[in-house]
Order: sequence, then structure tokens, then C-alpha cells
Amino acid sequence: MMKVAILGAAHPHVDYALAEVAQRDELELVAASEPDPQLREKFLSGVSAPLYDTPQQLLEAHDVDVALIAGIYSHRAEATVAALRAGAHVLADKPLCTSLEQLEAIREAASKTGRHVSIVFEKRFYPATLALRRLIADGVLGPIAMVASTGPHKLNQPTRPAWFLDPATYGGIAGDLPIHDIDLVLDLAGEQQGARPTGTVSAHVGNARAEDHPGFDDHVALLMRAGQVPATIEANWLGPEAADVHGHYRMRVTGSLGTAEVDWAYHRLTVTTHSRETWDEPLEGAQRPAQYFFDAVLAGQEPVITTSASLLATEVALKAQRSAEAGGALQQF
Repeated sequence: MMKVAILGAAHPHVDYALAEVAQRDELELVAASEPDPQLREKFLSGVSAPLYDTPQQLLEAHDVDVALIAGIYSHRAEATVAALRAGAHVLADKPLCTSLEQLEAIREAASKTGRHVSIVFEKRFYPATLALRRLIADGVLGPIAMVASTGPHKLNQPTRPAWFLDPATYGGIAGDLPIHDIDLVLDLAGEQQGARPTGTVSAHVGNARAEDHPGFDDHVALLMRAGQVPATIEANWLGPEAADVHGHYRMRVTGSLGTAEVDWAYHRLTVTTHSRETWDEPLEGAQRPAQYFFDAVLAGQEPVITTSASLLATEVALKAQRSAEAGGALQQF
């Protein structure tokens, strides 16, 4: 029996772990921790396992094989390091942490313990993404030349807790919203060149609604180069409140032979090549967001979203945030 614990519950993505426990007889939820009573009530009210105020209290009381990290963003690094030192693999909601110093502490703990750290980049497993990968693998688009993505989200400010609008606990927008697309660009570029990509990143942020949330940047524009693949990524908390989707992530992948446009919100992959007019690529079924992780660890294997990939995407996102704070200064990764 694999023992699972939740360390921090400040986001609905705690359901990633709960869904797997419900689906698999090999998993047991042994405990959860969250110091905030309101967050406990909101996200852990259905949990019958023991509840603790801190990850340290939980880890002292229970043996844990897998820890889901989903607390307040600035608190996640401490919980991650504690879990790793206790011998647990870490499955993390994004962002993993809010500073490069925190990231280095996580990197060191993961290296010393040999435990996995995997961020749930669930967009990798959406049907449209899997179909895009098949097209690329089959050579339909040719070698990837460039990528452009966009990610407007509704802020829904009246529903946001105070910590979310505070840079001290939220971090910054560049370290949060763009990271799914950063991961995809890194992964696609890495597959194309057959090695972990290196490159550069720069970013600019701004606060279009400063009168509503002073100090909380609500949009970011990011330019990165992963290996030989340049990418532009923009994301924001300016999504219209009347929109019928909360987050409208889209990505255009341009190859030497054609272009594919992914619209994740509306479950579409639209493709055009030099030899074929525009078509909608058929999509297959979805999988649960954390399914990949437990499939792997239960089989004694490394998850497909590896520790290396999780830490690299986090590094690029945090360096984008550092770039924005330095007026767009170029950062190496």
C-alpha cells in the first residue's frame, strides 16, 4: 500500500491526489496538513484522514510515500524539502516555489534523497497536446521553427484570498501562469534536439488594473529561446469576466512544413500544411491529471514529467520573473 499525504491545501488541485486515491486500491490517504481553517474547510472538508497544522507535524506522525504539495505558493518549497527529507516523492501543483533560492534548496534535497519531484503539468496530457505530439513525431509539421502561446485568465478578484494578491506569498505572474507553456516549449525543443535545451529568457510585466490590486502584476509577456526554438508566451489575469471559460490557453506551433494551432479550452487542434488545406485533427480521450505520476511510481519508474523537467521549467519561469523585475534583462538557463 502506497501512503499519500497532502501538504498544504490552498488550491482546488488537491483533487489531483484525491482522485487517484479514489481510483486506486494501492493508494491510501494517510493525512493532510493546512494551517488555515478556512482553507481546510474549503478544500479538505471531505477528507476523513487526520488533519495537521504543519507539514512537519504530519511527517513526524506518519510514514509518507508520496506528498502532494498544494499550499500557499511561498510555503510550498519548505513543504517540498521536508517531504523529500522524510523520504517521500513529491507531486506538486504549480508553481513549485516562488524564488530561485527556494528552487536551489529543493534541487539539493532531491539530489541528496533521490526522490522524484514532479509538477502536474497536466496540459501535456490533454487530448489536443497528445495529438499535436503525434503530428510532430510523424513529420507532418516538419522541424519546429517557432512557438507562440497566449493564456488569458479571469481574476475573479472577489473570490481571491489576500495571500493571492500579495507578491510576498504569490510570487509573481511570470513564475505562475506561463509555466505550463514554458514546460511544453522546453519539452518539444528537447525532443527535437535530443537533449535538455539551454537558452535565454526575458520578460516584461505590468498592472493594468492597479486601482483594484496595487502591487499585483496582472499581465506578462515573455520571450524565450529553447535550443534553436524561439517562443513568445503571454499570459494575464485580464480575461473578461463574461467569457465562458476561466482560462483560454492557446498555442501555435510553426514548422517548416505547416502550422498547428491548439485551443485547449475548446478542445481543438487545427492544422494547415503546404500540401493540405486546414483541418481539425481528431482527438482521443483524456487522462486524469495525476495519473501519469502514480502509474510510474507504482511501477517503480520515474514519472514522464521528471525531476529535471520540473526544476528546469521552474527555473525558466523564475528567471523570467527576475528579468521582469530587472526591466527585461536577458537571463541564461
